[in-house]
Amino acid sequence: MHKKVVQTDKAPKAIGPYSQAICTDAMIYTAGQIALDPATMELVAGGIEEQTRQVLTNLRNVLEAAGSSLEHVVKTTVFLKDMNDFPKMNTVYAEYFGENPPARSTIAVAGLPKGGMVEIEAVALIA
Repeated sequence: MHKKVVQTDKAPKAIGPYSQAICTDAMIYTAGQIALDPATMELVAGGIEEQTRQVLTNLRNVLEAAGSSLEHVVKTTVFLKDMNDFPKMNTVYAEYFGENPPARSTIAVAGLPKGGMVEIEAVALIA
């Protein structure tokens, strides 16, 4: 089995010692994405909806750089700073994962990097 590091300028640079994603022969494992604008490396303005959209856009861009797409995601993990944001996050999430969405876990956490409200990581098949 081979391991390949994925890096794209269309998603935020890693803010620590990790890769945006790792590909194996058949799978892609992404790092968690927060709502950073890749151009400024700052959190996007707005609330949970805007942050969730940016997170999923970043995630889509990492997956595309790895040769996959959101349609090939089999599992996500969502980390929320406030579980009261779940309904709004869920509505935006459904815009990106409509029919046949991946398996998902959602976890409330005490805090996220840069003060983000949401972080999402994914496991996907290589297209």
